[in-house]
Amino acid sequence: MPELPEVETVRQGLARWVTGRQITAVEVRHPRAVRRHLPGAVHFADVLAGRRVLDVRRRGKYLWLPLDSGDAIVGHLGMSGQLLVQPHDAADELHLRVRFSFADAGPELRFVDQRTFGGLAVSAGGAELPAEIAHIARDPMDPDFSEAGFVTALRRRRTEVKRALLDQTLISGVGNIYADEALWRAKLHGTRPTDALTGPAATRLLGHVRDVLAEAITAGGTSFDALYVNVNGESGYFDRSLHVYGREGEPCDRCGAPVRREAFMNRSSYSCPRCQPRPRTRG
Repeated sequence: MPELPEVETVRQGLARWVTGRQITAVEVRHPRAVRRHLPGAVHFADVLAGRRVLDVRRRGKYLWLPLDSGDAIVGHLGMSGQLLVQPHDAADELHLRVRFSFADAGPELRFVDQRTFGGLAVSAGGAELPAEIAHIARDPMDPDFSEAGFVTALRRRRTEVKRALLDQTLISGVGNIYADEALWRAKLHGTRPTDALTGPAATRLLGHVRDVLAEAITAGGTSFDALYVNVNGESGYFDRSLHVYGREGEPCDRCGAPVRREAFMNRSSYSCPRCQPRPRTRG
């Protein structure tokens, strides 16, 4: 699933191509793509016709496009969603779900989603911050993110540090890939209890999270298949810089020990057995 760097890469592309443009028509080609818009597909299209896009913003892994009506289009890419900017005469994609046309007759915005786990909706009055995503915490790249508040909240939790990093009500945008990479840089195993972290250790971990996310954004995100692309259909290349994720059995870039893979919440965690020893079991 796309994480913060992938979604931020898409946001930057959308901001360049759709900000200031007026929507003339919306074609919903698959109702599941707008299933979170409870009034339905016809209402989704009607309420957007004639509206102007003012900006493109992000909270964690969610995007929203404030409109001149005071409403907003809210989007989540899910497992395979793509927001593509395409010439209006380009052939339709196989999994095209929603098409946006604009008054300037320029490139269309297309929502393509093979697995239809993602989706779009209109948030009434949500231009400043959609109510549907207000419960999601700020991400560490947000200028208003509170470092001190995060460190305090993290150390108060009675959970494991990787589970905390994936808790979108504590810190948003961090997924499995970047949590593993940040923990490797911090030399912490994902099962380390959060309430056992010192303040300086938690602050260092946050710094590594920020560094990993910033580097991944510069690289356009991480692409393991053709499903994640930016608005121009191009893949990111941060996968070339991964130190542990997806590298089971390969030598650790720091000490040479074979990278291990462990089961984690129906997924996998990757770490170095030497640099990131498992914490001792509490008595």
